[in-house]
Amino acid sequence: MSGVKISVCIIAFNEENNIRSCLESVKWVDEIIVVDSLSQDKTVDICRNYTDRIYERPWPGHIEQKNFALGLANNEWILAIDADERLSPSLTEEIVRELKFSGNTIDGYYFPRHSYYLGRWINHGGWYPDYKLRLFKKKKGQWGGKNPHDRVMLKGTAGYLKEDLWHYVYRDISHQLKTVDNFSRITAGIMEKESGSFSLSQLVFRPPIKFIETYIIKKGWLDGMPGFIISIISSFYVFLKYAKLWETKQRQQNEVDGSRGN
Repeated sequence: MSGVKISVCIIAFNEENNIRSCLESVKWVDEIIVVDSLSQDKTVDICRNYTDRIYERPWPGHIEQKNFALGLANNEWILAIDADERLSPSLTEEIVRELKFSGNTIDGYYFPRHSYYLGRWINHGGWYPDYKLRLFKKKKGQWGGKNPHDRVMLKGTAGYLKEDLWHYVYRDISHQLKTVDNFSRITAGIMEKESGSFSLSQLVFRPPIKFIETYIIKKGWLDGMPGFIISIISSFYVFLKYAKLWETKQRQQNEVDGSRGN
């Protein structure tokens, strides 16, 4: 559509409820690559209706899996989206138009990501506009950051698009809590490796500070009850990562004490 060759890179795991809508929104591109982490549902079967570039691979981490998918792409431009995301029709039109007229001068583009959760679009609390760099030249970008909070590291000039990338973030509160439990475990492990220290003051003060930031300063209250729930769980995530760091340090100390006793 744009005259510029685009490869879409998607990673997936048990995304049968999302993947079809995701793929429908990008079926106009030149190449679709899906790296699946050994899904146990119909994710791969659904993907076969859209592409034969499907690779099944054990999960190594967000950054590692996305860079693996990136390495499989054949085209100059990469469009990287998650299975629970999709391009809005207006964003598709904007991408085509932008690459036609500015693709030679800009190396990557940020999209405003708009999340749908608990029956409504979330517009505050730091959730919107949640800009993500998702369209970039392959030679200019790669995935970096710290798991599970990956981001594209771009060596070049970036632009900002106006239309939304739609994000259907969690099925329900239980799904969000499961994600928070998983992400806090990963983050606590990274914190332990990098700093190795635990501070009680962080455990006590940072969770309420996070609530104040998201609910009051960033106006999460304007999103009604969903905004309140999001702020509470965001605060709980901060609490969990420091609590799990403490737990890790306690386990290590107990192992040291046990070895001394022997």
